Amino acid sequence: MQNTTQPIDRASLLIEANKLIRDHEDTLAGIEATGVDQRNGVLIFSGEYFLDEQGLPTPKSTAVFNMFKYLAHTLSEKYHLVD
Repeated sequence: MQNTTQPIDRASLLIEANKLIRDHEDTLAGIEATGVDQRNGVLIFSGEYFLDEQGLPTPKSTAVFNMFKYLAHTLSEKYHLVD
């Protein structure tokens, strides 16, 4: 995969990821990618998952998961981490 992707540092990738979140039609207020790792060529995004007081997922948790999945699919095809 890295033969066809461009190198990018974490900070630049998070800026691009958060722009995609803001511009996405299904985004909810407060969703933000605050971290990214790479495993087997796939970019894995992390951030606040909006769990309830008992640590269980809320409807917003599902939206966050789906947004991070969208970022992984979209950005893993374009980039690989260099730092």
